[in-house]
Amino acid sequence: TAVSDEAHHIRRSLRNAVNAALSGALLAMLVVYLFLGSIRRTLIIGSAIPIAILVTITLMSAVDLTLNIMTLGGLALGIGMLVDSTIVMLENIYRHQRLGEEPLQASERAASEVTSAIVASTSTNLAAVLPFLFIGGLIGLLFNELIITISAAIVAAMVVALTLVPALAGRIPAGNEGRFRRFVNRAMTALQNGYAWLLARLLKVSWLVILAFVLLFALTVPDLLKPLASFLPRIDDGRIGIYLTADRSVSVDEMDRITRRVEQKVLAQPEVSSVFTTVGGFTFGRSRYETANRANLQVQLVPAGERPPAGEWIGRMQKLLKQEQLAGVKIRIRQRGIRGLRVGRGNDDISFQVQGPDLDRLEEIGRRMAETLKQVPGLRNVKRSNEDLAMQLSIDIDREKARQLGLDTERIGKAVRYALEGKRVSRFIAGDRSIDILLRLEAGSRFPPRLEELILMGGPEDRTPVRLGQVAKIELALAPATIIREQQQRVVEVTATLEEGANLSRVIAQAHEKLAGLELPEGYVLYEGGSLKTLQQGQETGYRLLALALFLVLVVMAVQYESLRNPLVILFSVFFSLIGVALGLEWTDTPLSMPVWLGMIMLAGIVVNNAIILIEYIELKRMEGLERSGAITEAARLRLRPILMTTLTTVVGMLPLALAIGEGSEMLQPLAITLVSGLTFSLLVTLLLVPSAYTLMAKPKRQGD
Repeated sequence: TAVSDEAHHIRRSLRNAVNAALSGALLAMLVVYLFLGSIRRTLIIGSAIPIAILVTITLMSAVDLTLNIMTLGGLALGIGMLVDSTIVMLENIYRHQRLGEEPLQASERAASEVTSAIVASTSTNLAAVLPFLFIGGLIGLLFNELIITISAAIVAAMVVALTLVPALAGRIPAGNEGRFRRFVNRAMTALQNGYAWLLARLLKVSWLVILAFVLLFALTVPDLLKPLASFLPRIDDGRIGIYLTADRSVSVDEMDRITRRVEQKVLAQPEVSSVFTTVGGFTFGRSRYETANRANLQVQLVPAGERPPAGEWIGRMQKLLKQEQLAGVKIRIRQRGIRGLRVGRGNDDISFQVQGPDLDRLEEIGRRMAETLKQVPGLRNVKRSNEDLAMQLSIDIDREKARQLGLDTERIGKAVRYALEGKRVSRFIAGDRSIDILLRLEAGSRFPPRLEELILMGGPEDRTPVRLGQVAKIELALAPATIIREQQQRVVEVTATLEEGANLSRVIAQAHEKLAGLELPEGYVLYEGGSLKTLQQGQETGYRLLALALFLVLVVMAVQYESLRNPLVILFSVFFSLIGVALGLEWTDTPLSMPVWLGMIMLAGIVVNNAIILIEYIELKRMEGLERSGAITEAARLRLRPILMTTLTTVVGMLPLALAIGEGSEMLQPLAITLVSGLTFSLLVTLLLVPSAYTLMAKPKRQGD
């Protein structure tokens, strides 16, 4: 029986990612049907999605990407974005058909009107996310595949929207309107007229509209600039570690009895799937560490959908084990991290290290550090690297005396090693089995004073037997089981586990404040293990990437429009959509992390799509001769349906990931929440703020009118 099999979690995560993509696609198609009221046009979107996915997978295979949790998560996130361009194209064709045009003629004219907007929105989407591909380190390692997948999906959506959708829509006649479609069209017309009426009045007080958004921005967005609460969300794969340390006088048999009591408590919990227990030390791969007073239990919980979160289970287990009153036994329980991923130096959430020359002084400083960290709110399982002691055999050779007797340290060292560890002198063959025969001292003779009787032979000139005790002082004493070195200096490390829901940056800052009161001797240095530095580097990278994304989006739009006025108006939608992000994170109690920053960077490229469509249509109406306010109101009225459709399809397409339905969605949930909340609020920004900003920045009449 496998004691640890991560394949179960991976398979469930992959299955949930596929389910999220499928449910997102179905929800997106439902939104299209509710807005258009046509099954055939909805099926055009339905056929465009799998074809766009096939194009995406083809592009992924060209860069040697495989289907894994990240790439499937990228597809699940990209489902809503896949239909954005197709909706813009299809809705415009449908509008032309309702005006009485022939299907093929409607497809040609509608496609010519929105091709520029689709290309521009695709370019801005790519400009926002592609800088991520040039980032190395841990961030690049984690998110490169996700970004490539989303970029491929964006390109695939544009290809399908510009080719397949006009070809299919041109073969569907307008047809007679059924009862449901008439209801949808009447409701949409009423909504468009009501919106146009409201917008016409708001345009007269554009400054007030902008001021209201600015005030809301000032009240909410500064929260997004706070230090990261964590680098990555904790993945709940149900793997829990329970670590027991008893007094040094405890024997293996007694430790086994203690561990069995804990094991029975754990196995009695209905959420536990399996437990693998080690008593008398621990194993790591093929290595093993033996110490009688230590034990650990590797617990695997049932799938996440069948139990409460792992953090709740740990809290309940801690209370139950306290009731056992295991005197002299320290119990640490923590959720095991992602295999192969370390944010800092230590093997826990937080680590502080002190470096210096003298081991005794380091031990005393480490003890003070541990006592100090126990006073920091939000930390538990505080542990020193040198608190585990083991019996150490020390042999101090009298070199001068050994030389006089014809011995050197190399010869003495070999003799001691053979006596303690043994030397293979022969091999016993029994059938198909081969057993090494080792020559060494019997177990009772491997410790002082019996070890002092070990006979050594002198040099070639004097073969007089010499006992080890004549040339060396032998001691058996307690010493740290682990000695850490860094840059040839001894180090003592103090680690701790972060409490569920605690803010990592804030806790580390509080720990720094308390540790600052420790007086260190000259030559000793105290420093944090790297978690805070990783957080700071991640946030700085987020700042740079967001600034670069905004710059590239601005450049792409400036090239498209050959001016800066419209691009600057469109950028309003990016900045003020962050209000929605701040409100969404607050409402869902989602801490700031790198996936949130990735979501904000992606948002910079996505939210401009609707603003681009609106501004393009305003310019088109002004070219037709309408004055500024009339062009804004008419364009906004006509573009209301596609703006609502593209936003809602993107939002509902990401909802399964944002709701974290199923196992393995924890990594992408903050990203999805960021996009969903930002895009939802961007509706208000696009429909109210962008027209107001355009009114103030555009001239009343076009040049040449």
